[in-house]
Amino acid sequence: MAEAGAAAEQPMIAWFEIPVTDLGRASRFYEAVLGRPLTRETVDGYAMAMFTGPAGPEGALVNGDVYVPGKAGPILYVRVADVDAVLARAVTAGGRVLYPKKDIGASGWVGEFEDSEGNRIALIQPKG
Repeated sequence: MAEAGAAAEQPMIAWFEIPVTDLGRASRFYEAVLGRPLTRETVDGYAMAMFTGPAGPEGALVNGDVYVPGKAGPILYVRVADVDAVLARAVTAGGRVLYPKKDIGASGWVGEFEDSEGNRIALIQPKG
């Protein structure tokens, strides 16, 4: 039973990949929108641009034959300090707002944008 408790303390999501058709364009877009540098690598033959956090890589933009950008499927929520500011930077960088900032009660605020590749990315700004 102790193992279940220990596992519950770990983040549920271990890694994410955002499909792209143009890694350079997508990297410039996300660096401008999120204000974080990305690190380019090739992993298992796929070109990637890694999002790196305090504990190391968290996810990546990925270009390859099995990676198809689109708005259908799971939605990735990125925690941000200011949904409005990130949505504005997304528009400036060539994206578009799909869902303007909305208050969702105690959980904070959310919004969504379409990135340079046609993916739907959601934002969450916690309250407090």
